[in-house]
Amino acid sequence: MNNVVTGYGNLEVYKSAFGLAIKLHKITLLFPDYEKYELGSQLRRAAVSVALNIAEGYGRKDSLKEFQHYLRNALGSCNEVCVLLDIVKALGYIQEASYKEVFEEYDILGKRIYRLREKNIK
Repeated sequence: MNNVVTGYGNLEVYKSAFGLAIKLHKITLLFPDYEKYELGSQLRRAAVSVALNIAEGYGRKDSLKEFQHYLRNALGSCNEVCVLLDIVKALGYIQEASYKEVFEEYDILGKRIYRLREKNIK
């Protein structure tokens, strides 16, 4: 890979994933108590997984195949977040405006992760 990025923390997709994980964590704290540890926990884990997979994949960037693997995992976790957002919206645990904002941000993040994967395929 021919990157000028010196660490995963400088990747824009990582910065977005990290910021969105924090945003979702705060949103889940507003869920009913019985859901903070069920759907809330699952949503938090999926959101954190996006950032973790980007970071871990970057740490293995010497192997393009491994980096691709972790980016695929990050994209899968991003999709998982979107499904969970649909579920919590249907259950009334998130306001429409927050749902639309976060869902759109994850949709954009997923596209950016996909483009990064495509860019790094030789």
